[in-house]
Amino acid sequence: MPSHFHAVVWIDHSQARIFHLGLSGSDEVTLHPHLATRHIHHKANAIGSGHAAPDRTFLAEVTKALADAGEILIIGPANAKTELASHIRAHAPDLAKRIVAVEAADHPTDNEIVAYAKRHFKLPLPRVQTPGASAGERHQG
Repeated sequence: MPSHFHAVVWIDHSQARIFHLGLSGSDEVTLHPHLATRHIHHKANAIGSGHAAPDRTFLAEVTKALADAGEILIIGPANAKTELASHIRAHAPDLAKRIVAVEAADHPTDNEIVAYAKRHFKLPLPRVQTPGASAGERHQG
């Protein structure tokens, strides 16, 4: 079993922030699409949805970065998270079996992403010390 069994990826169309979580801490990888983000303006009576097609190379790189994870949580705003999940299901069916959830998340900080994933995977959160109390004072009764 790898030292970082769980992974969470926060993805939108401009970046993917991947965190591998384990008892020894977490590692982060940030990936960006090779194609510049395109803004498409949809005109009335025009053919097409007005949305840019997903960057398949970017999705493939994110999929590769998740390859050794035992359980995967995919989060993010809009539809990039579902595009990634669909890409994994189509191109890496063995990895797709390890996706435990695809959930909406706005734009959290790195620490918020890790804390959310730890709660989701039921991993221990860091202990919070009571201010001003030493270990000996807490154990005396």
